[in-house]
Amino acid sequence: MNATVMLSDFNHPSIVEKAKELTEGKATRLEKLEAIFYFMRDSIKFGFPSTWDELKASEVLELGFSYCNTKASLFLALCKASNIPAKIHCALIDIEIMRGIFPGFAFPFLPKAGAHSWIDVEIDGDWKPIDSHINDKAFYEGALKRLKRSGRSIGYSVSFMDGKSSCEFNFGEKGFVHMGAVIEDHGTWEDLSEYISSEKYVRMNRMQSMSYPIMAAISNRTIERIRKE
Repeated sequence: MNATVMLSDFNHPSIVEKAKELTEGKATRLEKLEAIFYFMRDSIKFGFPSTWDELKASEVLELGFSYCNTKASLFLALCKASNIPAKIHCALIDIEIMRGIFPGFAFPFLPKAGAHSWIDVEIDGDWKPIDSHINDKAFYEGALKRLKRSGRSIGYSVSFMDGKSSCEFNFGEKGFVHMGAVIEDHGTWEDLSEYISSEKYVRMNRMQSMSYPIMAAISNRTIERIRKE
């Protein structure tokens, strides 16, 4: 992918309009960020589009659902359109976090780790990570129930491997959603396209790319069932 094709297209009219709508009347950067956070968490529901990673923020906004990497592109775009300093933070994540969502038959054909993203935002001079927007609240609460019944510390798009988890706007004070499953930090980037173009990015092989739309459809049906727990 050409790194000059920005995925966080913050100048797109739909992004500019949504950012203005979300932050209107909000006096501080923190208030603006909180409004964007809850929109990202609950209005852009957790799920898997038929296209993997290389979706523009405006496309994610139109879809109304997505997962960590593409949600991060939209979150970043809304922050930039609202003049909130932000960067996308990329890493490798243990694929076991998707146990219970991806169909079981797929795991032998998946890599042990996959690309993962969250957002770092500057507040009061400090850069703080946010990933608790990834799972919408209804899905998160259903996932917690299933994970607790399973007896595992990771799965259903939730990790307790660092001992705590949350879907609230808290900069990690009460826990993250995915951070405990991160196994290799790849640092911050100005746009997801830069990371995708780098040697650090783990691409799908031909078989994985061909089967992904089927796996996404199955996973989305599972997510809907979990959301109704």
